[in-house]
Amino acid sequence: MTNTGELRNIGLVGHGGSGKTSLAEAFLFSAKVTTRLGRVEEGNTASDYAADEIIRKISISAALLHFDWKGLKFNVVDMPGYADFAGEVAGGLSVSETALIVVNTVSGLEVGVEQVLKYADRYKTAKIFFFNRLDKEHTDFKKTLDQFTAHYGAGVLPFFLPIGEGPGFKGVIDVLAGKGFAYEGGQTKEIPVPPSETAKMEEARQKILEAAAESDDALLEKFFDSGTLTEDELKGGLHHGIKEGKIMPVLCGSAANLTGVGPTLDFLAAYAPSPADFAGVEGVLPGTPQKILRKPLPSEPLAARIFKTVSEPHLGELSFFRVYSGKVAPGDDVFNANRQGSERIGQIYLMNGKERKETPAVAAGDIGAFVKLKASHTGDTLCDKKAPILLPPIEFPKPVINLAVFPKRKEDEEKMAVGFARLHEEDPTFHMAYDGEIHQNIVHGQGELHLEVIIDRLKRKFGIEVELQKPRIPYRETIKAKAEVQGKHKKQSGGRGQYGDVWLRLEPLRRGEGFQFVDDVVGGVVPSKYIPSVEKGVVEAMHEGTLAGYPVVDVKVTIYDGSYHTVDSSDIAFKIAGSLAFRNGFVQCRPVLLEPIYNVEVLVPGEYMGDVMGDLSARRGKISGMESDGGFEKIKAQVPLADLYKYSTALRSLTQGRGHHTRSFSHYEEVPREIAEKIVKESQAEKANGK
Repeated sequence: MTNTGELRNIGLVGHGGSGKTSLAEAFLFSAKVTTRLGRVEEGNTASDYAADEIIRKISISAALLHFDWKGLKFNVVDMPGYADFAGEVAGGLSVSETALIVVNTVSGLEVGVEQVLKYADRYKTAKIFFFNRLDKEHTDFKKTLDQFTAHYGAGVLPFFLPIGEGPGFKGVIDVLAGKGFAYEGGQTKEIPVPPSETAKMEEARQKILEAAAESDDALLEKFFDSGTLTEDELKGGLHHGIKEGKIMPVLCGSAANLTGVGPTLDFLAAYAPSPADFAGVEGVLPGTPQKILRKPLPSEPLAARIFKTVSEPHLGELSFFRVYSGKVAPGDDVFNANRQGSERIGQIYLMNGKERKETPAVAAGDIGAFVKLKASHTGDTLCDKKAPILLPPIEFPKPVINLAVFPKRKEDEEKMAVGFARLHEEDPTFHMAYDGEIHQNIVHGQGELHLEVIIDRLKRKFGIEVELQKPRIPYRETIKAKAEVQGKHKKQSGGRGQYGDVWLRLEPLRRGEGFQFVDDVVGGVVPSKYIPSVEKGVVEAMHEGTLAGYPVVDVKVTIYDGSYHTVDSSDIAFKIAGSLAFRNGFVQCRPVLLEPIYNVEVLVPGEYMGDVMGDLSARRGKISGMESDGGFEKIKAQVPLADLYKYSTALRSLTQGRGHHTRSFSHYEEVPREIAEKIVKESQAEKANGK
């Protein structure tokens, strides 16, 4: 077992295409875990080993890697950069003390960086930038650095500087060491710092000294007095500032040709926080609000959490987990605090992509993988039954796309539901649910690409083919005027007949007030025992709708008169009478259709703001506000759900993949008349065709 203080848990994150997987490959190669450098283009990297990742040449799932570097154990979680797979970032950063944010210096500051920084802030993760691709044409270190300091403040400091750029890129300068490093002949070698770069290096070093001093009041006082710090004081100040997020170091290099990779690992070993640097993890006693703190010590009771589930061919389910306190070993009986059940631990693995090796135990701060757990899934807390604790849930992003789904073969319907449920266990940001209101199975996800991947996996793993289509919109119906109407049901067919007679008053309510039923009958003209049946008839008629078959809302119905027959009246007769009265009255009350309106927040670089706002307006959106957010523009709008179909795809197209949006339901609003007429005609045509 590795000592907790000798662990470095690093989350590799960044915008899609910035080179995270290439950097992970460079780490493994530098640490001599691999003997050749895998390439994403060739489909032979350790991280992107799943069939769909190799085919698409992008990361889709978080991959777990580990290696030793100068006496320390590094756990690296390589996470996707595309917004469709943001759930992988939510899980991966929840177990990382350090977010190593890879930046493409050709593109500069991108929206994906802003997204991962929000997760890093949520989990109080240290932030270190790696400015990558300095060997590429049109790369610009200074411009990218200026963007980051402008948007994220003076805490963004270059600890490495490039020697040359583009085709002239030769190496990096370690500002603190005052040395240059290049990658030559299969290893990192020290090279002289060019005289032209000395002034920049000294200026950067002075800013680092000041930042280290400012991280601690005692250090700041000493720095003011003497103008300098000892090496130990400098290291302590930097370590504290980085851990607290006050200092965000910028490292740099080229993952593809290994320049700057060795110095980056040295820096992470020296300055990235370990699990032992934190007080511990806070949870609650299951079923109570009572808070519990568990220290990151092997001697504490076990507290671990599963942050990802992967289904491996020929092996079954692998559950990636992080131990926060205590230790766990094969054969242990542990308690699942979420599901209130016991779980016996089988084999435990340490992972390098699809490569795995068994380990006798995993202790506080470390990360591993269980195999074939009985009933534990992503987000579950595993703990000691004698000292239970429930850790906070992982906050996964909400869906931004939903599509109707149906199997190509009717007999696969049940298998489809089972398959999707299994895929949800692997990826909680995806789920399928039957919507009884629109009578469709709906899949919810993070984008079109996300759902495409899920559908591919359903076919590959379960042999089920499905089709996706635009889902029906859950419209509502309501009224804008009052009416008083009679509903009379009279039937005589020999023997006892049926008789129910009611007078109802229909009135509109304010939006969102729902349904009110009032008994205003005087003198027993309708016996009180039949009043609930009248209400049932009204509710049934409301559920089926009258205008276009959608549920009716925001209506007040008052029963105020009627008549009955001592022999022929019954519950069913009054239920039918109530239903008839409501349907007849509804059409007299200026009925209208309502549509769901969603709050939409769009995050885009400033140059795309005009195009995005124009597109939102074309979708009948109402812009409600704009504000700057971390170097990007946040546009707030309210848009009808009917016009948000495949919006995530359209947004990416408009912004060259740099736009991101979230959505949430706001309210219902009246549909414009010409659109409503079209919807009613379509609904009536469907009804006529028996759909």
